[in-house]
Amino acid sequence: MNTKSTQFTALALLTGAITLASCGQTSAPKAVPNAQTKPGLSMPTTDQGTGRWFIELEGEVGPGGLSAQSIGAQQAQFRALAASRNLQFQEVASFDTVFNGFSVKADESTVRRLAKLPGVSNVFPVVQVERPKTQAATLTPEMASAPGMTGAAYLREELGLTGKDVKVAVMDTGIDNEHPAFAGRIIKQHDFVGDAFGGENEDGSTNFDPVPDENADDCGGHGTHVAGIVGGSDPVTGFQGVAPGVKFGAYKVFGCEGSTMADIMVAAMERAAEDGMQVLNMSIGASFQWPDYPTAKAANNLTKRGMIVTVSAGNSGTQGQYATGAPSLGEDVIAVASIDNVSLDLNNFTLSTDGSRVPFDAVAGADPLTVGETYQVVRTPTGTPTTTNDGCSVNGASPFAPGSLSGQAVLIRRGSCTFREKVLNAQAAGAAAVILYNNQPGFFSPTVASSSANDNIEIEIPVAMVPKEFGEKMVNQLIAGQILTIFVNPDVQSYANPTGGTASGFSSYGVSPDLNLKPDVAAPGGSIRSTYPLSIDPTGYAVLSGTSMAAPHLAGIAALMLEAKPDLQAKDARTLFQNTAVPTKLFLNNAVTSFTDAVQKQGAGLVSAGNAYAALQTGARITPSKLSLGESDSFPTRTKILVLRNNGPLKQTFTVRHLPAVALGGTIQTPALSTAAATMTVNGTATTTSAGPTITLAPFSTAELTVTVTAPTAPALGQYGGYLSLTSDTSTNLTVPYAGFIGDLQKVPVLTNARFGSYVADFPILVDPVADYEEGGYLWEESEVPTAEQQIIYTFREVTVGEGEDAQQVIDQPSLLIHFGFQARRVTFELLNANGDAVDTLDTWNYQGRNGDESVGPGLDAYDTFAWDGKRSDGSNAANGQYRLRVRVLKALGDESNPAHYETYTSQTFTVQR
Repeated sequence: MNTKSTQFTALALLTGAITLASCGQTSAPKAVPNAQTKPGLSMPTTDQGTGRWFIELEGEVGPGGLSAQSIGAQQAQFRALAASRNLQFQEVASFDTVFNGFSVKADESTVRRLAKLPGVSNVFPVVQVERPKTQAATLTPEMASAPGMTGAAYLREELGLTGKDVKVAVMDTGIDNEHPAFAGRIIKQHDFVGDAFGGENEDGSTNFDPVPDENADDCGGHGTHVAGIVGGSDPVTGFQGVAPGVKFGAYKVFGCEGSTMADIMVAAMERAAEDGMQVLNMSIGASFQWPDYPTAKAANNLTKRGMIVTVSAGNSGTQGQYATGAPSLGEDVIAVASIDNVSLDLNNFTLSTDGSRVPFDAVAGADPLTVGETYQVVRTPTGTPTTTNDGCSVNGASPFAPGSLSGQAVLIRRGSCTFREKVLNAQAAGAAAVILYNNQPGFFSPTVASSSANDNIEIEIPVAMVPKEFGEKMVNQLIAGQILTIFVNPDVQSYANPTGGTASGFSSYGVSPDLNLKPDVAAPGGSIRSTYPLSIDPTGYAVLSGTSMAAPHLAGIAALMLEAKPDLQAKDARTLFQNTAVPTKLFLNNAVTSFTDAVQKQGAGLVSAGNAYAALQTGARITPSKLSLGESDSFPTRTKILVLRNNGPLKQTFTVRHLPAVALGGTIQTPALSTAAATMTVNGTATTTSAGPTITLAPFSTAELTVTVTAPTAPALGQYGGYLSLTSDTSTNLTVPYAGFIGDLQKVPVLTNARFGSYVADFPILVDPVADYEEGGYLWEESEVPTAEQQIIYTFREVTVGEGEDAQQVIDQPSLLIHFGFQARRVTFELLNANGDAVDTLDTWNYQGRNGDESVGPGLDAYDTFAWDGKRSDGSNAANGQYRLRVRVLKALGDESNPAHYETYTSQTFTVQR
């Protein structure tokens, strides 16, 4: 039973942030001599789990699966078995269309016993799915350039394809019912949560009690923006999305703020299937998961019913490899990466020195520069184009004298400290505004909002962000002694985006933990203008960035293809989009390089609506549409048979080439790029970027391609990839991406360490929450050995720790903090006696995701928690005595009969003393 989101009660009741000595908590636990060798770590504050679980039953749903009658009987039998064994739980929902099972509310002890009932195949936690994070920018309501990047605009404007009457479901925050871009076209809408869901209750807890409304009106904004990309059509502004003729189904799974639950997503998928939707877009998901997680399985089951499912690959690009999330990991679900937009329409100001215009981006957490206002601009006392700590505090003190910036806009370079620190220092010195400038090429929308409850200082002055070259020009003018003022213009101008047409930095890396190639394709997702709720922004428009914006672009293209070919099936759609995508180049060291970017970043490449439509007309196709080559340790050379089809009436000739992509080395968390490349032969002929065989197909014929790929030998434990490219003067160009792992995947460590600040702690950690030490509780790192006088005792009683206002009630029970550096196929928790013999298997987590962060801190995903409540697997209390906890991890793709494919941790000995 996987309990990734479940956090233990004892730690959750403890107060205080996760700190180390250098951050103000300098005293070590008094009774722990070896604590002097490490910082005094305070107890982590953790979030409560949802208390909800997926119970998956044996037997598949959908085409080729169990009948509805069989599923109903199986679920009735589960309920009867649970009742006969007096297992008390609350059934939240039952599923029978895209998932066979339930979501339930129950305590962990009960769930562990439910997992052992006959007919149960898996138990998963119902995870909280965070509201997708997007970046805002300042643009105008003119037509965006994204549809032109993919050829969607051409299909709409020249061929008249609009996705007319294709039914597209948008699972999100809802759709603004009052927006003219959707007038009369929302044919189905279901609210699963209500506006207050995910918000904060009066006592500070999160409201997870759904109170659905009659309609799925949007009070969050994200869903309306997504729907506009799919197919908005505003007669007032002229705005049009990719497929402005579609009909919408709105499936609201988020309230006005906060997160949702994975079981609510599954319920919405079932409703979309019942409503006969042809395309479903989900710009939401949970990163670092497996294809076996229920949302991914449910989404894939939708594709078996013929529905095209497009899902954002995720925005965890800064959190390393294997980050693509569920539901996008579903086998035939189309996981969509993000490509930056090629041009941006930005607000700007005019320089008094030469009359030129300078574009600026919005800055979250502050007001924008006032249109029509003139500002006097100065630089910081040490400001140059190379200053690394411009505007940063020095030894805790502001670099600006009080009043030194009074009434002026100060120009500050990015770097060293947070943007918020720079702006607060300038504001305290009397600045009228702050103009931040980038230290690397490209546009950037930062935030100066507070990230801590202890930091409640309000930023009252306007803040803007300008690109590197413009900021350096301004600071050089000031260094030269020129007097500089700026005038904020009311109009906007279009600017080329330096990163346009390349993979967005925030877009998640694949592949899946079982080495299936993900993401599948990419679409424009960086700086995309679309509709926004009128209740939030009276203009009805906003520009956001994220893979959330890329997935609906593909959903719109899918609608165009369905208009052209109404019987297009989900798996065929994915093949079509991958075959006709265009691999993009790597943006590195401030420039677009000649290297093809990693397959693990962009999938098959930038989707091409024009190429896809042409392939429908010519009948050109190659399958499979992607090659997942697995580990190279046992089979460094892999051979696959591909089938090239000409389903058209004309002869077609293709020239075959091999296009290697950059490889990924470094670590899971911090990948490093490498030019190491695989070699390829096709039908026995060495195939490179400049040479390969030529293949001619008669009308309505096929040809087999024997493709042999030999993996590079470095970087060790890294990923490689590339493309089989087929170009043609008589047909559509086709592409097949491939990806593989260099070495033995089982050599990738799973149980790894995490940091408390700069201190690297030796995980896993055994927690003693009520040890009588100065800090209150103690974290026993794996390498620590208690001395004879240090007894770890658990009473499983509620006790008080701390004094006065700091007093807290906690449960005295053992818990393990585990940092998963890589996904695990199975995690088993065993109870050992004092002799080290296993006396019980307490719990099993299947398909465990990895942690996204290596540093412990508020809001970070640095560890998972296993809490033992003192009960045996049969529900009885363990007798008093000495015990240890053992964790056995079966690695991804591991052979359960091979000891080398496991990692093991055993805790310190502790005493149960009730």
